[in-house]
Amino acid sequence: MVKRPLYPFVIKLGRIGDMVMLTAPLRLLRARYGKPCCVVGADAWAPEVYRGLSEVEWCGSLPRKAPTLLGLNWLAIRRALRATAPGPVYVFEHHPGQVRRIRRLLRLSGVDPRRCLFIDEAPGTESLWLDALLRFARQTPPALSAADYPEPAGDWSPRLRVLDVERAERDRWLRARGFRGEPLVVVQPGNHRTMGRRRLRNWRGRDDKLWPVERWVRLLHKLHARLPDARLILRGAAAEMPLLESIRAAAGLTCVTSAGTELRPLFALCEVAHSMISVDSGPAHSAAALGAPLVVLYGTQSSQVWLPRSSNGSPVLGLGGPPQFERAEQISVDAVFEAWCSLIDGTVAAHAHAQAGAGSESAAQAAAQADFEPPPTPLSSQMTSVRIEPSALSSSVR
Repeated sequence: MVKRPLYPFVIKLGRIGDMVMLTAPLRLLRARYGKPCCVVGADAWAPEVYRGLSEVEWCGSLPRKAPTLLGLNWLAIRRALRATAPGPVYVFEHHPGQVRRIRRLLRLSGVDPRRCLFIDEAPGTESLWLDALLRFARQTPPALSAADYPEPAGDWSPRLRVLDVERAERDRWLRARGFRGEPLVVVQPGNHRTMGRRRLRNWRGRDDKLWPVERWVRLLHKLHARLPDARLILRGAAAEMPLLESIRAAAGLTCVTSAGTELRPLFALCEVAHSMISVDSGPAHSAAALGAPLVVLYGTQSSQVWLPRSSNGSPVLGLGGPPQFERAEQISVDAVFEAWCSLIDGTVAAHAHAQAGAGSESAAQAAAQADFEPPPTPLSSQMTSVRIEPSALSSSVR
């Protein structure tokens, strides 16, 4: 029992993968201080990541590139900072420019500096960044006593939650397109660079995470030959649809569909996925946090630093990255296919055992995977390009 329950205040202006990883230290902070966290992320999508999580009370956003005091965001953050006093303030941001903005925001909000901690590590080349985030969450601000807020025993891995309404929407979408409980293999060819205004140029050589279209096509054919009953879903954001469509059209397989999804439908899809193959991206971290077996392709970033961690012991394999590779295109099709085969050949039993012994949230995910039932009559199996619309949900986290 903690001495006095407090609301931790957490700031991290990261991309989707960063915010998914942050769920692990958020769980630790809630366990230490006895109250859920208030979180400030980057841009309006940040609250979507934490919807339904008991460790998050409130989530606001502060755009990465906008002036700190622009609009109503700053006022809402200032109110939350004052409302959570004297709770701790953890700044997980390590980029110097963003740290200067955050320091200014805290100063103008009148926050006691003794409440605040700033992470003093940056991603290196040898140890997992997630472990550094957890080390930081174990520290205590000068205004509080570490003895009053000890770390309880627990497994601090990233986790996400899918709501029942999102499961129902996902199942309707799948059934309407002829899915009858077949294995769903999700393939994520794009990353944040394929969504930017310069994405066409990135495809031509500036994106170290780029894997050529013809290799995705060859991989899809290998997956289909190995698991002929599976449905293969090329997943991406709406801006990535041209890339997905080029792969789907070149593959010429009726078991392949390209789906442009928002963030929450992505989570629902990952929850029932047989497996995922992805470039280094936020969706890869999301899949691991939802227990999907995963293969990740790396470019200049190291898997020793950025490899996603599973929420339930499902296998996660990283390919490429330094010191051997500097671009994902240096990874062969055979290497990716063999890594994926190792997921389904040698680790499926271990994955099922881990799910059976996991906590209630992992058990819910396992039940969603096991209980998906096909419609009573078959629908067309012809796959086309589609877009999954997000659920009509409010912008608040809880």
